Amino acid sequence: MSFFDSTQSALEAAMRGSSVRQTLLSDNLANVNTPGYQRQDVDFHATLQAAEAAGTPLDSLTFQGTTDPTRTVRADGGGIDADEESSDLAQNGLEYEALVQVASARFGILRSAMGTGS
Repeated sequence: MSFFDSTQSALEAAMRGSSVRQTLLSDNLANVNTPGYQRQDVDFHATLQAAEAAGTPLDSLTFQGTTDPTRTVRADGGGIDADEESSDLAQNGLEYEALVQVASARFGILRSAMGTGS
């Protein structure tokens, strides 16, 4: 159970989901030249939305990567496009940084309200 409110729980869950996605995207890029390797990804946004709609506690939410076996972008059967993976990796990294900044700002507000400094 989170010590804070539901917004903080959602931020924490989104950061966990983004972290899982970053790992999967990095693995994809590392295997760009592996014949037959299939791309893995996780749609943590949809997972979060579904959990919130169902009333599932976000602090216990897990994120699982999925593959699309029908996706083939190269003649050797590989499903990785290096340019697309690099773009997704950069975008996800920026999103994670934004989530961290929002969470940090919230903690700053709490510290200020408690009078414990900046």
